[in-house]
Amino acid sequence: MRDKVSRRTIFAFIGPAVVALAAIGIVPLLYAGWTSLHFFNLTKLKKVKFIGLENYWDVLTDEVFWQAMGRTFFLLGTALPLQIGLGMVIALVLHQPGLTVLKTLARLSLVLPMATTYAVVGLLGQVMFNQKFGVVNQLMGGADINWIGDSTNAFAMIIFWDVWQWTPFVALVLLAGLTMVPDEVEEAARLETKSRWTVLRFVQLPFLLPGLVAVLILRTADTLKLFDMVFTLTRGGPGASTEFISLMIQRVGFRGFDQGLASAQAIILLIITIFLAQIYIRVFYKEV
Repeated sequence: MRDKVSRRTIFAFIGPAVVALAAIGIVPLLYAGWTSLHFFNLTKLKKVKFIGLENYWDVLTDEVFWQAMGRTFFLLGTALPLQIGLGMVIALVLHQPGLTVLKTLARLSLVLPMATTYAVVGLLGQVMFNQKFGVVNQLMGGADINWIGDSTNAFAMIIFWDVWQWTPFVALVLLAGLTMVPDEVEEAARLETKSRWTVLRFVQLPFLLPGLVAVLILRTADTLKLFDMVFTLTRGGPGASTEFISLMIQRVGFRGFDQGLASAQAIILLIITIFLAQIYIRVFYKEV
């Protein structure tokens, strides 16, 4: 009787979460997998038919798809190292003893960028970087720089806003890792050497690696699927200079109405994300 009651209790607590997870995660994934194996165009619903891996072949041989992937990985390779580097510096500064009140205020201020939604960040960028009325050009002495209409400037803006929004998250995660370092071990290391790099490499870094792996996985996944901020800021332009893979999937699926091809692109992106996560875990957890 107790076993039955305990099982019912466990199901009562866990069941709703499992159902919700299946409804918002597993079911759409299965549907996307089914759609990717079919010719599925929203304008030709009567012609839906099974075509096997043809959509995947079209994606893998599509030069435009790989150009979008290249832009996405360039964004990842630029923004993520900046976020980790700046986040490490901020975490180390806040980890220093003293200035308790100022450090508390600094930690609170780090939450503000993360609390701002992607879409709001994009709209804020449109206002601040407006060529004629933007505050950025005004602060530069009334410069006439076309931030949004120039491909290089637009890409730089996206990197800037992504770094601004998510560096605080990296800093807080790494700061949490630094608090796990035993005080006596860290003090002994500082007495043995004056090199901050030596203390960081041999004392603090082992405690930072689990958080660093989490940051790599989460930020890689977020960057690969970055959509809202770019859509509201540049809409993938000028031309296709900021059309990342998420915007391409949206264009193919909801403006080109080809749900089958868009689903295949999304599945390939998911596979790439999982593959990168496995690399992070295998490489960095060997150090732990």
